[in-house]
Amino acid sequence: MGNEPAEGDEPETDGGVRAYTVRLELVDEPGELLRALEPIADSGGNLLSIHHERGNITPRGHIPVEVDLECPPERFDDVVEALRKAGVNVIQAGAERYGEEMNVVLVGDIVENDLSGTLTRIETDAEAVVRDLSLSAPDGTGATSSARVRLAIDSGDAQAVLAAIRSIGDDKDLTVVEPLLGGEA
Repeated sequence: MGNEPAEGDEPETDGGVRAYTVRLELVDEPGELLRALEPIADSGGNLLSIHHERGNITPRGHIPVEVDLECPPERFDDVVEALRKAGVNVIQAGAERYGEEMNVVLVGDIVENDLSGTLTRIETDAEAVVRDLSLSAPDGTGATSSARVRLAIDSGDAQAVLAAIRSIGDDKDLTVVEPLLGGEA
């Protein structure tokens, strides 16, 4: 009645607060989740939900955690930076990260050349996230094998990712079968 907005007045807003999703990768040790959540609150983020995927393990042997939070848009970069400064591995922050996917095939002595180390290098050197891996070793793991790796990458970074993966392939004596990218004639 007396508190309702007059006709033509804008209704009260939430002050410009938006919801964001941040995907983290945590070591499976006591206190790690709390250590990751503190920088969010300290930077003005309000936690909405936490999905702690303890049953899943990333290629580096860590636990993926998805955090939904809300904050004013101008504070979101501060939240992400605070997480990184606290030593938390942020693998996705907001919708703008990892807007594309790419598949590459690696061929060679993949298992003997440290498959785990190869995947870790792809994630760090190529700044990509390994979403899926399919390994084929018809003659056993000590022989030539192939792996299809599905990667999430930043939009527009396909050439840089491929260059990094080529370098990793050269270092590990692996053949990299590259995807066909959209073509300029």
